[in-house]
Amino acid sequence: MTSPAARTALDLTADLPVNDLEDFYRDLHRHPELSLREHRTAGKLAERFERAGFETDGGIGITGVAGVLRNGDGPVVLLRADMDALPVREETGLPYASRTPGLMHACGHDLHVTWLAGAAKALADGRDAWSGTLLVVGQPAEETGLGAARMVADGLYERFPRPDVLLGQHAVPGPAGLYGHVPGLILSASTDIDIVVHGLGGHGSRPETAVDPVVTACFLVTRLQTVVSREVAAGESAVLTVGRIEAGTRPNIIPAEARISLNIRTQSELVRERMIAAVRRIAAGECAAAGCPREPEVTVGASFPITVNDAETDRRVAAVHGEVFGAGTILDPGPAMASEDFPHLAPDGLPYAYWFVTSTPAEVWNATPGDDLAEKLAAVPSNHSPHFAPDLSTLKPGVQTLVSGALALLSEA
Repeated sequence: MTSPAARTALDLTADLPVNDLEDFYRDLHRHPELSLREHRTAGKLAERFERAGFETDGGIGITGVAGVLRNGDGPVVLLRADMDALPVREETGLPYASRTPGLMHACGHDLHVTWLAGAAKALADGRDAWSGTLLVVGQPAEETGLGAARMVADGLYERFPRPDVLLGQHAVPGPAGLYGHVPGLILSASTDIDIVVHGLGGHGSRPETAVDPVVTACFLVTRLQTVVSREVAAGESAVLTVGRIEAGTRPNIIPAEARISLNIRTQSELVRERMIAAVRRIAAGECAAAGCPREPEVTVGASFPITVNDAETDRRVAAVHGEVFGAGTILDPGPAMASEDFPHLAPDGLPYAYWFVTSTPAEVWNATPGDDLAEKLAAVPSNHSPHFAPDLSTLKPGVQTLVSGALALLSEA
């Protein structure tokens, strides 16, 4: 038997203006904006909220936008979409590719904004079917981990009602038409670390008069690879990636310093602290072994929290998604090593559900070599790839996931 939430969601999205949403999505994709610079995107989303009848405010946390629709007694349900793009040069060849050199919506946030705009209108048009308060949020700066916390610090929940429950979703690679739900830990914590190695500069012809920070940095990069393999228990999940190393200006100059930037991913605070301590110890040890004139500077930077779904909320949302799309479309992929700042919108333990929407076009998926799901997932363009191009067929289902999820939590009229 289909639940009232599923039936209502299908009714409210039966005549969804897909062509209009496609135009909106293409426009957003053509005009990507970096974190905390999403002025145009936020303005476009605010227009959609206002036309749908939401009380709307912008400039929250610099570029965040939110709208509220009060519709009688019932819970306050928050729907969120992140808005920022990435410093990636697009190589999709799409006719609506980015018009801003070096910037691209390579993570699907333009799709998220479109889904939210469509859901806001569908739920507003169908307000006779539900009761409660709907809060829709266009969040900036997810990629830097700053946006959600900035919105809360800037009074999001003083300007708008504090939610009882929050919903969010993300486009991911995989054959379009699947919905990943995990009733617990779904995304990992992430922490950036910067290291400055101080050497003693000199002429390339006389290395004996210098202390070469480049050689020390290279040893450090290699030694850091043992943190996960030798200091994290086999049953724990962790990743350490050195993403940047910079030093020097010319081939015959030994520079005075080298800089390393790395990222660690963990699924527990204990492992995170252990890895940070190991990075500090190894950096100090390598610099001491090389005779560096100063200890290295180790700076812990931006961090993302772990994302842990409220099990009961996720169960309710997954159940209605199964009714809307079919039981075979719902899967539990287990925790991913990717990270999100969505939990910062849920202070003090507010319950939330966050899920994945697969978005690889069928023709791309079918043409990708591989004998199983894992091999194909490793080969198709993924988030942050210059070739990442979600299937436009996911526009309507992505709206339906938010609509049905909200209706599963709002009161019936």
